[in-house]
Amino acid sequence: MKRFVTRRDFLAMSAKGVGAVVVSYGLMGCNSNDDDEVISGQFLQGIASGDPAADAVILWTRVTPDTPGDITVSWEVATDSNFTDLVTNGQTVTNDSRDYTVKIDAVGLVAGQQYFYRFKAGENVSEIGQTRTLPQGSVDSVKLAVMSCANFPAGYFNVYEMAAQRDDLDAVVHLGDYLYEYARGEYASENAAALDREVLPEGELFLLADYRTRYSQYRSDSSLQKLHAKVPFITVWDDHEVANDTWKEGAENHNDGEGDFDQRKEAALQAYFEWLPIRPWSEGNHEEIYRSFNYGNLVDLHMLDTRVLGRDKQLEYGDYIDATTGTFDSDNFLAAVTDTNRTLLGQTQLLWLQQTLLQSTAKWQVLGQQVLMGKMLMPAAIATQQMSIPQFAELAAIAQLAARAQAGDTTLTTEELAYLQANQDQLTPQVIALLQLPSIPYNLDAWDGYAYEREVIYATAKSLNHNLVVIAGDTHNAWASELTDTNGDTVGVEFATSSVSSPGLEYYLGLSDVEMPATEAAIVSLISDLKYANLKDRGYLLLTFTADEVRSDWQYVDTILDTTFASLDARNYSATSAAGNPQVVAMS
Repeated sequence: MKRFVTRRDFLAMSAKGVGAVVVSYGLMGCNSNDDDEVISGQFLQGIASGDPAADAVILWTRVTPDTPGDITVSWEVATDSNFTDLVTNGQTVTNDSRDYTVKIDAVGLVAGQQYFYRFKAGENVSEIGQTRTLPQGSVDSVKLAVMSCANFPAGYFNVYEMAAQRDDLDAVVHLGDYLYEYARGEYASENAAALDREVLPEGELFLLADYRTRYSQYRSDSSLQKLHAKVPFITVWDDHEVANDTWKEGAENHNDGEGDFDQRKEAALQAYFEWLPIRPWSEGNHEEIYRSFNYGNLVDLHMLDTRVLGRDKQLEYGDYIDATTGTFDSDNFLAAVTDTNRTLLGQTQLLWLQQTLLQSTAKWQVLGQQVLMGKMLMPAAIATQQMSIPQFAELAAIAQLAARAQAGDTTLTTEELAYLQANQDQLTPQVIALLQLPSIPYNLDAWDGYAYEREVIYATAKSLNHNLVVIAGDTHNAWASELTDTNGDTVGVEFATSSVSSPGLEYYLGLSDVEMPATEAAIVSLISDLKYANLKDRGYLLLTFTADEVRSDWQYVDTILDTTFASLDARNYSATSAAGNPQVVAMS
């Protein structure tokens, strides 16, 4: 299994000039500085903790110095909020080479313990943060808040604010799109000026300074600061930390004339490691972030990178549709989707995941990753956007009535026969051909576009009868699915979170509140493995693990356009899945 940086690793890294993370080993004596020109600084972007281990946790802050130059920042960790029982402390120097960020690996801690921490720069002291180490041994329950997709100009981060009101979270699992790379006035910016949330810098992000500035703006948000200070984060990136629909050698939103993609990616990932409380696992490596977190005998959480490290370029439906006739080449498309050489994780990460799953013994095996793993197969007419969901549902209903009438079905009612007579002229040969097309993936950016590798993971989990739970973000909508392999066996469940502020399918479909429930029900009925969908609301997913079951509670806010908000109780939804029985069961 991938290991964390040890003391020996750190000493070797320091000798080579790698000092982005300072390792704290215990209490130091009182620090003194005889220099009368001590630079002070403010903690305008708050504090954070993350990547908890049983004996360590990453502590993070960013200091804004009163004047440019090196600035000394000290820290303290204690078991009480008055800091009378200090556990570890120390100091380090930061400067503009790391954008004045500070990351401390506070080691030598006790498993399953709550700690308090704070920083000091000159005469300024940060707020007090709370964090927690991973438990060991027998664990009764684990509670995780799962989040993704926070777009600053789209609205206020009320979802972060709502989660920060809880006192029972073990960690926040953030599945990516922590920020977005677009320029001012672009994606989901319709209300940005009115909300005073126009992005900085104004242009699209390309350079290290650009990404740093955008992180600084996001981390100035008081709701995000509040949540970071309350609970440790476990994070992975998705695409927008670099550019939309990133893959290993490019991105949909990296165009000709926008410079070298590898340089852009390198800048983006460096800024990510500077600004997020994530522990690097090897010297100078800003690309590999897959790693595991073990909550005793109850939960093994395996965080994956399905975006940057190994992903092959996404397939495109346009390459399989005849431009003249509109005919869809389903045979060649299915061959491409199931190609054994296509990879989402890359060979090294896939082997690590297989070995980790084979060695893991916790009750629940959880894959924390970015994109939907469940099969989201829709009729090809819908997936290729040749029909809308309502159009398909209506025409399919007419076709079904026509088939029953042709078969001499005597149970057809007078109303059904009248409806058929009034609408059967819509069943043109072209429409009938579209209705008869097979179901295909609606989102080729997800695991549906990399079907072979998904089957490898399913087979690995299935071989040991693991209780497999997959969590996902990316789509801005909430989903619950049962995970089935090519044999039709259910091998696990998937729970996907909505977004913090990025718009979902309601943004693209233009559906009203009245139309939404029927559309959600229609999608669930069209997709055999799908058990729940919310296409409209912003929120997060609360997961509670016990030895008997995993419970998922989708929590939503009623608005992101006003800082005064409430829980949208009418749309909240809960489901469970029992250990040994991977089914999604709705709770009343």
